[in-house]
Amino acid sequence: MNLLNGADMSFVIISAALVMLMIPGLALFYGGMVKNKNVLSTTMHSYASLVIISIQWILVGYTLTFGPDVKGFIGNLDWSFLNNVGIDPNGDYAGTIPHLLFATYQMMFAVITIAVISGAFAERMRFTAFLLFVVLWSTFVYDPIAHWVWGNGGWLKNLGVLDFAGGNVVEINSGVSGLVAALVLGRRKKTVPEPHHVPMAILGGGLLWFGWFGFNAGSALAINGVAVNAFLTTNTAAAAGAISWVALEWMHSKKPTVLGAVTGAVAGLVAITQGAGYVTHMAALVIGLVGGAVSFLAIAVLKKKFGYDDALDAFGCHGVAGIWGAIGTAIFATKSVNPAGADGVLYGNFALLQTHLIAVFACALYSGIVTFLILKFISLFMKLRTDEKEESEGLDVSLHGEEAYNGLNI
Repeated sequence: MNLLNGADMSFVIISAALVMLMIPGLALFYGGMVKNKNVLSTTMHSYASLVIISIQWILVGYTLTFGPDVKGFIGNLDWSFLNNVGIDPNGDYAGTIPHLLFATYQMMFAVITIAVISGAFAERMRFTAFLLFVVLWSTFVYDPIAHWVWGNGGWLKNLGVLDFAGGNVVEINSGVSGLVAALVLGRRKKTVPEPHHVPMAILGGGLLWFGWFGFNAGSALAINGVAVNAFLTTNTAAAAGAISWVALEWMHSKKPTVLGAVTGAVAGLVAITQGAGYVTHMAALVIGLVGGAVSFLAIAVLKKKFGYDDALDAFGCHGVAGIWGAIGTAIFATKSVNPAGADGVLYGNFALLQTHLIAVFACALYSGIVTFLILKFISLFMKLRTDEKEESEGLDVSLHGEEAYNGLNI
């Protein structure tokens, strides 16, 4: 029998609010890294994602993701408009909190995922095209993949994939989709990084770090030892990611940057997302160190070598560190942390690594192909990209009719 637990309910409500705080945090993080003439349009992507997905999730998103299973691929429409989703717990997902609270908490994950993608095509996508992209991508990419991994009956869940807080669902999914979107839209006219307000970006990164505790620890869905472990592993990996990023940056460019330290912390957070509730704090140290390093190399070396314009490094940070996080979880997971999980390679279970590699490949392939098809479909009805004049003038004025600083030289 499932009984409501007041402590668990309070914890998940606060965690949902923390994940929501990541939306303005991401808006500041991304907004500070673009030109001053594009800061409003960039932050608008995050807030528009919050607005649109808050409605899409209620109408069809939740039921497609967590509704009764259809052949391991998608949920059916029984819970459309949140019908049959009430105060009583649903034992398949969380036995001590209201089903409605679980749905609300998961909504914030759907919001942040599409918002992360927007960094890849910052400073060049038309707002009308973006709005349609949000609806289509969340419905046809996020919802199915989230069902595969988290939905009761999802094929990757049945395969034994461990994804505590969204390494596949949020990070790899958004990173690969962002890369595809950047390639489809093409390079900006001027791609040299011009962060117009570094303190803004740093503040945004700090809010992301803070909100990530709700993202990872909250995914325990209860006040228990797993939540405590996830909190500690999250902070450990973030710090380790900052250290490895700054160390490599220092060697590469002879100077450590504050923005680099914050970006490295975010990479560490991405890397630990999948395994936060399955690995020890010492494993999190290794996962974070490698996460910061591989993200730095992807952004400083890989992007330059191949010439793609992932404007704010959605793929370099979320995609690359997310893929490592899936591998790292398969290596370091242990039932001593979470009996509901599995032992990884370090404890003699090589099958978990095989399962995770299948999940990485399946999620990346599906999100990449369907993102490409969605963008091509949208382009049949409207222009995806701003024209040269709009880009030169800045998207804040040309698309939204306002300026962030009213002509001030910032």
